[in-house]
Amino acid sequence: MFSVCKTTSSAARLRRTVPVLAAGAALALAVTGCTRLDTTSPSSVRKGAADAGAADHGTFGTVDCRTAKCVALTFDAGPSENTPRLLDILRREKVPATFFTLGKNHIEKYPQLVRQMDREGHEVASHTWSHKILTKIDADEARAELERPNKAIEKLIGKKPTLMRPPQGRTDDDVNELSKELGLAEVLWTVTAKDYTTNDSALITKRVLDQTKRDGIILLHDIYKGTVPAVPGVIDGLKKRGYVFVTVSQLLAPGKAEPGKVYR
Repeated sequence: MFSVCKTTSSAARLRRTVPVLAAGAALALAVTGCTRLDTTSPSSVRKGAADAGAADHGTFGTVDCRTAKCVALTFDAGPSENTPRLLDILRREKVPATFFTLGKNHIEKYPQLVRQMDREGHEVASHTWSHKILTKIDADEARAELERPNKAIEKLIGKKPTLMRPPQGRTDDDVNELSKELGLAEVLWTVTAKDYTTNDSALITKRVLDQTKRDGIILLHDIYKGTVPAVPGVIDGLKKRGYVFVTVSQLLAPGKAEPGKVYR
């Protein structure tokens, strides 16, 4: 278990429930606090399932991460015009990935790519509808940000996503509760190339290789110019070190992500 400290959910709750006249004083107290959230590692999920004698969930694919040295390659904020090239690379290298897709200007613009992701064995997940920070908006708006991509994805591939990545990784107790209600588990990351800061593909590759360890969840974005050209080097470098690529759900198997929980 990892304990991470995120922006307090109290401020968000106050915006939703505290009368306007009293909000100023209450908010001044709330923003000085911090909500502590537990995040669960893939190894903990696998061990918990084994200890409980759980049956396999059928999500192993071709590898059992209880014995193999697994990593999960994940892409946020697409699909985009770069995604077809990325899918070609993944298909050639026989590497599955998890795509945390955006709704507005992405799912709605490239529905055929969402279908292709699913058809080719990738995991399609949600990154909200329009990338609003869930901890900074009211409850109704947050619900819409999560429900709209769920419905759009289900319409395209016949199943709702079970995983969600909150924009900028910002979450709190309120987001956890809403995610649980909507059947979504939250997935953060352990490796980031910060590819939103550079188009240097060699640097992106180096950052990923320098940080990755077993059970790593690698964060990249298929919307940036330098990212997709970096992927072949990432795959080659990690394969040479003995890593096997899986989806996030395969990384947790025989355990399973639980709605309302946060994983990294």
